[in-house]
Amino acid sequence: MDLSFASAVESDVRAIAVLRTAVADRLTRDFGRGHWSSPVTDRGVLQSLRGSRVIIARSGAEIVGTLRLATKKPWAIHPAYFTAVAKALYLTDMAVDPRRQRTGVGRRLIEEAAAIGRAWPASAIRLDAYDADAGAGEFYLKCGFREVAWVVYRETPLVYFELLL
Repeated sequence: MDLSFASAVESDVRAIAVLRTAVADRLTRDFGRGHWSSPVTDRGVLQSLRGSRVIIARSGAEIVGTLRLATKKPWAIHPAYFTAVAKALYLTDMAVDPRRQRTGVGRRLIEEAAAIGRAWPASAIRLDAYDADAGAGEFYLKCGFREVAWVVYRETPLVYFELLL
């Protein structure tokens, strides 16, 4: 699949919200209701464009994947579990169109995030994933991340992952 990558802009907000909601719906259908089940709003995506870098993957004109990189730590991540580095980026809101999953889109997004991280410059990318069937832990391991901790945050079991750059 021929993919191109870019930083999202305001005109991408609706498509990103639709994509992320489709992924949430798919996870809910496959694994039942969970923290992943909430629909994504345009307003939420627009807020994520402020203060972070939202990356999109396109196949032709269609957005088929997205993720967000931020320097601000997400609420569920505790930095004590990670390697001490000068600057870390936090990966959140990753989604790949359910029709395009298992085609390399996600891996290519991670590769793009790592390239952006090195140029930022950052020393690591950190994230959390659900420690449940709906979680993407195996995917992150295949992309070179390592597990650094397992925690329960507000009754949600999470696995922390780190990719040193």
